[in-house]
Amino acid sequence: MAKQYETVIGLEVHVELATKTKIFCGCSTAFGGEPNTHTCPVCTGMPGSLPVLNKQVVEYAIAVGLAANCEITRYCKFDRKNYFYPDNPQNYQISQLYLPICRNGWVEVDTPDGSKKIGIHEIHMEEDAGKLIHDDWEEVSLVDYNRSGVPLIEIVSEPDMRNADEVIAYLEKLRLLIQYLGASDCKLQEGSMRADVNLSVREVGAEEFGTRTEMKNLNSFKAIARAIEGERERQIDLLEAGKEVIQETRRWDDAKECSYAMRSKEDAQDYRYFPDPDLVPVWIDDEWLERIQAAQPEFRTEKMARYREEFGIPDYDIEIITGSKHMADIFEETTALCNQPKKVSNWLMGETLRLLKEKELDPEDIRFSPKHLAELIALVDEKAINTNVAKEVFEVMFEEDIEPRSYVEEKGLKAVNDEGALRKTVEEVIAANPQSVADYKSGKEKAIGFLVGQTMKAMQGKADPGTVNKLLKELL
Repeated sequence: MAKQYETVIGLEVHVELATKTKIFCGCSTAFGGEPNTHTCPVCTGMPGSLPVLNKQVVEYAIAVGLAANCEITRYCKFDRKNYFYPDNPQNYQISQLYLPICRNGWVEVDTPDGSKKIGIHEIHMEEDAGKLIHDDWEEVSLVDYNRSGVPLIEIVSEPDMRNADEVIAYLEKLRLLIQYLGASDCKLQEGSMRADVNLSVREVGAEEFGTRTEMKNLNSFKAIARAIEGERERQIDLLEAGKEVIQETRRWDDAKECSYAMRSKEDAQDYRYFPDPDLVPVWIDDEWLERIQAAQPEFRTEKMARYREEFGIPDYDIEIITGSKHMADIFEETTALCNQPKKVSNWLMGETLRLLKEKELDPEDIRFSPKHLAELIALVDEKAINTNVAKEVFEVMFEEDIEPRSYVEEKGLKAVNDEGALRKTVEEVIAANPQSVADYKSGKEKAIGFLVGQTMKAMQGKADPGTVNKLLKELL
């Protein structure tokens, strides 16, 4: 009988925090920027420069820890992790080994088999390294220190996940918690959320873990899912062939859908950690902790329950809207302005999602303001424009956040509500289409649709189809 294997997965997730400045200096953390322009003596590791801790980093780390049910380490400090690498300007990285700020937490995820708790071993604060850019033409490697010193938290899970679905559910959960807190935008494509996957396989029923490998370079959920499948199969093939799995760090190549060895981790590397002598320990007192606890936002689960209660929109809409903090904010602010939750939800679920998909954007990239969406809904309610015109206006608003009312005036899109002019046009259409009139009178209900169409065409789409329909029936 063939052996049955079980996959055991733990993750190390690095999240770049949304502070304006770096963790130990005042340089900008903005993404992009010319190489080495967001730098100073501290983040380029110049001798004699001294780090000063950014308080906001500690507050974000505590907030994420509380959201993930962690114990907060009241007395925590920073350590130096020593290693030589060109993108690491001081030749050490400031991190937390001995007293990480958060420990022993968990998050609950929904899996096809029901809900499951994934343990969080610890969360620690650290600084990011610079970035190497390899120039094949000149055959040189250049280093950009803009990212050096950008604040990170590293969230280390327990080896509690068993397949790619659970891993993605866990990452989605973390991403939503962190986005709702405003602690990071968690954009995988910009590297503000990165996950390293530790994976091993063992026979079903075995107590001992197998030998694990660590996979790096994963910058989308799809790549993570493919990497897990690929590595699982690679390890099972090795075991089936009677070979050993080597403990090593592997790099996933998403284009080729395979991984290759980067470096061996036969024994855990000795980074010669020691407490950083330039940074004082951090003491988190009750008052500080309570203040952060009190400022925690309403998270998705509570928000979903409140939407059901307060707005009475379908569960499917609630699921989609609360899946993005930004979209939920737009929904709530627009509803507060126009008090029409279902209509707001329809615009978000319909046109907004369609345009996001078409333009390959995330909900976080929505640019139009709640004020303008509320104004557009009002224009339709007042019958100042009809639904088709509203959709055209919305497309422009999606791109440029124009003010709908002035745009409609300017472009002459206002509906013609002058019944005299409308009646005149309807009479002309009836006179010009005797065949359709005859069809309608002999009981063919559909014929009226053609006449409505002709009237709308004559009015350049600026009439209200309902009114046209009413007038036609009256005159016929």
